[in-house]
Amino acid sequence: MTALPIHADVIERHNAGRRTALRDDYDALGARLARDNIDIGAILAQVTEFTVALPSWGVGTGGTRFARFPGGGEPKGINQKLADCAVVQQLGRATPTVSLHIPWDKAPPAALKAEAAALGLGFDAMNSNTFQDHPGSPEHPLSYKHGSLSHRDPAVRAQAVAHNIDCIRIGEALGAKALTVWIGDGSNFPGQSHFARAFERYLESMQAIYAALPDDWRLFSEHKMYEPAFYSTVVQDWGSSLIAAQALGPKAQCLVDLGHHAPNVNIEMIVSRLAGVGKLGGFHFNDSKYGDDDLDAGSIDPFRLFLVFNELVDLEQSRPGFSPAHMIDQSHNVTDPIESLIRSADEIRRAYAQAMLVDRAALRACQDDDDALMASETLKRAFRTDVGPILAQARLMDGGAIEPVAAYRASRYRAKVAAERPAATGGGGGIT
Repeated sequence: MTALPIHADVIERHNAGRRTALRDDYDALGARLARDNIDIGAILAQVTEFTVALPSWGVGTGGTRFARFPGGGEPKGINQKLADCAVVQQLGRATPTVSLHIPWDKAPPAALKAEAAALGLGFDAMNSNTFQDHPGSPEHPLSYKHGSLSHRDPAVRAQAVAHNIDCIRIGEALGAKALTVWIGDGSNFPGQSHFARAFERYLESMQAIYAALPDDWRLFSEHKMYEPAFYSTVVQDWGSSLIAAQALGPKAQCLVDLGHHAPNVNIEMIVSRLAGVGKLGGFHFNDSKYGDDDLDAGSIDPFRLFLVFNELVDLEQSRPGFSPAHMIDQSHNVTDPIESLIRSADEIRRAYAQAMLVDRAALRACQDDDDALMASETLKRAFRTDVGPILAQARLMDGGAIEPVAAYRASRYRAKVAAERPAATGGGGGIT
């Protein structure tokens, strides 16, 4: 049995001096919610059940096109990544599964599954990687410089398809139930690519991948407006993603990354539209200011995150069986990745809890009366509510830390792994 990264005594000492204050805050919030006929215990139970997957790559330091500044104790392989993910789960108790990226995380599945289980982790959706080359890999001898699933060369497309099918097979052995496909295919110059033919080739490749799916799996099509191609992208918006999902079949759905949109796009309406046609597969949670910035979830626009969850909770309450996948997908350039992931998972749960406080009968009445101001106020009333005591109580009841970032710092885990793991060197970006 692998020992958990943070000793239980560290968490218990952290919680000991905070339990009384939390109980007082939780009881006070419960009394306040009771005046609105809301049972705080019911909200707590739902929050405890709500979880979000961690990205294996998220525990490392990210970077930009210009440079990367690695932090101390960066994980060097999937085993160390799992240990870091286990810290996030131990303290925050909202992230029991990890989403792997192949071939970055390729390892013998049986051993990987056993190690994850010993750390209290399972596996979420698999992620393929045909947006970069893999030098030295016998499975990727051909370059993806000019595309992958939509490449003009059938040999490159076949290589990319085979890689995705390999991801499915690895995922089956690990207990995963979905494959997320994002490609960087596109063009930088007008005329460089024939839009229609490129999309047709993409659909043909995706059909081959879809045919390899187990019966109980889903295939998520992820779109991105730009980057690495800046003139056109093969799957550049939710409309293209929807076309693909509809063409492929019932197991194909759309994945919505909160950063993959033009500024000011109404993401919560996209959520409603995709759900309305049964094609909302799940989310990659992050935040952005200018574009696909991959900032911590809720760090820039927590109200937008709440509005997304307002739609999700409405769907959850009105459509039995509605169950989209949830995963964090961020790049941590100036923070400790573990701290950012703990906080992001907490912010995602916060938005979920706030959305459950919306008085939906009152909101419907305002909408039916065309009362725009009070409809908005109904949402704002829920958003303004500090649900922190509910989140902390959920962590405490599940064996986590009342204040997980503070407990993490007290554990000195980062200093420990920095001393044990070889230091990473800085990396240059793509611009010189």
